[in-house]
Amino acid sequence: MKVLMINGSPHAKGNTYIALHEMEKIFQKEEVETEILQIGNKPIRGCIACNSCSEKGRCVFDDAVNEAAPKFEECDGLVVASPVYYASANATLIAFLDRLFYSTSFDKTMKVGAAVVAARRGGLSATFDELNKYFTICGMPVASSQYWNSIHGRAQGEAEQDGEGLQTMRTLARNMTFLMKSIALGKEKYGLPEQEPFSPTNFIR
Repeated sequence: MKVLMINGSPHAKGNTYIALHEMEKIFQKEEVETEILQIGNKPIRGCIACNSCSEKGRCVFDDAVNEAAPKFEECDGLVVASPVYYASANATLIAFLDRLFYSTSFDKTMKVGAAVVAARRGGLSATFDELNKYFTICGMPVASSQYWNSIHGRAQGEAEQDGEGLQTMRTLARNMTFLMKSIALGKEKYGLPEQEPFSPTNFIR
């Protein structure tokens, strides 16, 4: 089992990392391989809708997105974590996710997704919803915990004081591990769900 963890914070060891690291400790106990990619401090531009990826199989901008794509394809689960900026995720992370999900054509069905958010106080649920939409557009089951997957802290390291938030991360990692293992068993016995040909509809007058 492999889990790819995306740190959308510009601070490599900030509160967002604390949440991911708490999950990582559980994954290690469960013998799940993990890798944390630091994205929030990289120069990643947004999608320009050139559609070159449909021909080349990779994004036209050769940066961290193309580096992460094969790791995403190989993993059984994806954790996306972000600090909260004005009730939304870090813009660098959103640019990364837009291009990563759009430019990769491999089947993401039944890879388990989990969103994690960190904030001083508010905007957590809005950011949590924003990140979960990447999973639900491509058939990825969403892992949940005992509360919304969030942790509180403003200054670096303050999240270590959020006992409930840390417990939420541990519970999330255990639930995610259970889901990944259950899906693997289900694939062996039943295979993947039948997929109909996609029927896109443009709503115009």
